[in-house]
Amino acid sequence: MIVFAFPWAFALLLLPVAFYYILPPIRGMSGNALRVPFIDDLKRISLKSGGLWKVNAGANEKISSKFIILYIIWGLLCLAAARPQIADEPQRLPNEGRDIMLVLDISTSMLEPDFNLGGRTLTRLDAVKMTVADFVQKRANDRIGLILFGTRAYLQSPLTYDKATVRDILFSMKAGMAGDSTSIGDALALALKNTQTFKNKKNQVIILLTDGENNDGSLSMAKAMKLAAQEDVKIYTIGVGSPNLFLKMLSAVGLHDVDENELKKLAELSKGRYFKAASATDLQKVYQMIDALEASNEEARFVQKVDEIYYIPLAIAWILALIATLMQRSIKND
Repeated sequence: MIVFAFPWAFALLLLPVAFYYILPPIRGMSGNALRVPFIDDLKRISLKSGGLWKVNAGANEKISSKFIILYIIWGLLCLAAARPQIADEPQRLPNEGRDIMLVLDISTSMLEPDFNLGGRTLTRLDAVKMTVADFVQKRANDRIGLILFGTRAYLQSPLTYDKATVRDILFSMKAGMAGDSTSIGDALALALKNTQTFKNKKNQVIILLTDGENNDGSLSMAKAMKLAAQEDVKIYTIGVGSPNLFLKMLSAVGLHDVDENELKKLAELSKGRYFKAASATDLQKVYQMIDALEASNEEARFVQKVDEIYYIPLAIAWILALIATLMQRSIKND
């Protein structure tokens, strides 16, 4: 569609009309011109000769062709001054969101069926799948990355806007596919490595979820926390699992309860927060709180492509002025 950057310029179209009808006619240097009794004969001669300009014998005469042509040129100049533009439809830009790296524990301890939702017993991993998938779906303006860890840590999805792929990976993950033990340090180091390439650290968040302690991997929690302190990336830590009377028995067979002290220290070092989720409902509340703490910018931004075409009426005005000047000279020469 055609729009005008300075539409007020069209008010200038009234100036020539105002000058023509309001201002008095220009008098000669020696007073009023002499009345020529044969002016009517001169008018007829001018019309028959096909001259460009009509002779104006008085106020009641029609507007001369000279005035009409000059007014057309003036109108084109006013049109150019209004800056006509061809504007495309506005396109909405993606809002500035967060870069959120999800780090999830999928060790075999996540198979513990100690969560309950709507009267249904769930394993920890099943509750995590549903809750995290819902969280991902809500973060429309964010890039989401996914790291799964057990004995080893694996980058399943780099930071991406493709939420569908991240959700597909979430629902397809299985406990033990990355090993039976828990290497929190390695997983955290991998998450930090995948955020180093982006300059805007303030918009980057790591959400680490585990139900155990760091009992495997090449990087201790002390070294992992030292790395985290060097990076300006906020880390939220979540400890999942329902406390029960069998923790000592689980420890005896190699399964350990979540190390809350280490997760709290890690969160404090990175200016994040630690959350405890002892049930499926708690887990949902935790992600709702993080969703509120890391709200995305919802203000809509638009961009519109605009092409300037003011030069078209400007060029036409110049050509008309040139033609009128040449014709006037030709008539004078004749």
